[in-house]
Amino acid sequence: MEIRKIVITGGPCAGKSTALSWIQNAFVKHGYTVLFVPETATELITGGVAPWTCGTNFDYQKCQMKLQLEKERIFESAAATMKKEKILIVCDRGMMDNRAYMTAEEFAAILEWLGLNEVEIRDGYDAVFHMVTAADGAEEFYTNANNQARYEDKEAAIALDERIKEAWTGHPHMRVIDNSTGFEEKLKRLIQEITLFLGEPIPMEIERKFLIRYPDLRWLNSLPNCRKVEIIQTYLIAPEGEELRVRMRGENGHYLYYMTSKKKVSDVRRIEVEKRLTQNQYIDLLMEADPSRRSIRKTRYCLMHENQYFEIDVYPFWQDQAIVEIELTDENEPIHFPPQLEVIREVTSDPNFKNAALARI
Repeated sequence: MEIRKIVITGGPCAGKSTALSWIQNAFVKHGYTVLFVPETATELITGGVAPWTCGTNFDYQKCQMKLQLEKERIFESAAATMKKEKILIVCDRGMMDNRAYMTAEEFAAILEWLGLNEVEIRDGYDAVFHMVTAADGAEEFYTNANNQARYEDKEAAIALDERIKEAWTGHPHMRVIDNSTGFEEKLKRLIQEITLFLGEPIPMEIERKFLIRYPDLRWLNSLPNCRKVEIIQTYLIAPEGEELRVRMRGENGHYLYYMTSKKKVSDVRRIEVEKRLTQNQYIDLLMEADPSRRSIRKTRYCLMHENQYFEIDVYPFWQDQAIVEIELTDENEPIHFPPQLEVIREVTSDPNFKNAALARI
C-alpha cells in the first residue's frame, strides 16, 4: 500500500475548490483512491466558531489547529484500513496555514500545547501546492461572493497569500501555481505538478543546479520568505548506475528521515524515488554506508522568489562558493534568480558538483 498526503493551499479566491474536483477526476484515472480532508476554518466559521466569536483569535486558533490535527489523523487511520494499492490524501489547507493568522509566539505556544514541533507538522506532508490568490495577477476574478468565510479585500488577500507562502517555506517539496495563464491552464499546471511529484507514470525529477558566489547569510536569515534547514546526507552501497542515500533533515533539534534512490535519464532528468523512514530505520541503514564516501553536512536555505522555490546549499568546506538548485516542471522553464545571488555558471551536468562526488574521501 502507498499512502501519500499532500496539501492544496493558497491565498483567498485562488481556485482551490475547483482544483479539488480536478484532482479527483485526474488521479482516479491513475488508479488512486482520493480522500479529501475539508478545510477546517470554513467548517468552523460557517458553524459560528470564528476569531470574532471566540474570546480571542488565539483561543480560536487553538480550536482550529486541534480539530485540524484530529481530522488528518482520522483520515490517515482510515486510509490504512483500506485495501487499496494507492491512496492520495488531499488536505484543503494544512497545519502550517494557521501560522499566517497569528504571531510566531502564539504559533509556538499552540505547538507546545499540542505536543508538536514545526518540522514534524510542516514536513509531515509529502508535498505542498500553493495556488496564488486571484487578487495577484487575475484581479478581475477576485470575489468574496463564493465563500462566506472569506472577508479579505484585494490588498489583504495578496498580503495573506505571501504570509501563507512564508509559513510553508522550508518544506522539501513545495510548488507555487501563479496566475500567469488563464484559470483552466492554471488548473492544468497544478495537475501536472502533482502528477510529476507522484511519479505518474514515472517518478521523474527535472532539476537544474548552479554554482554561485558565497551568499550573504545575514541577508538570507533576514528574509521572511527564506527558511534555514540542516541536512546530513549519507550515501549507501548501491548497484551500478544507481545512487542510494539516506538523509536527516530538520532544524532546532527536530528531524525527519528519508531514503532516496536516483537513476540518471539525461543531464537534467532523473528517475527519483523517495520514502520516509523512522529514526530506527535510518540508523539501521547507516550500517550500509558507502565506506568510500563521507557524510555530507550542509545548511540549506529554502528561498521563495517570484513564485519559484530555490534551495541554496552552503557547505562547511567552501568559504567562497555555494550551490543553488531549482526543480522545474519543464526543462526550458525560465529561472528568475534573486539579484543578490551571483551565478558563476550552471553545473547541472558537471559530475564534480554532485553531492555524491563531494562526499568522496
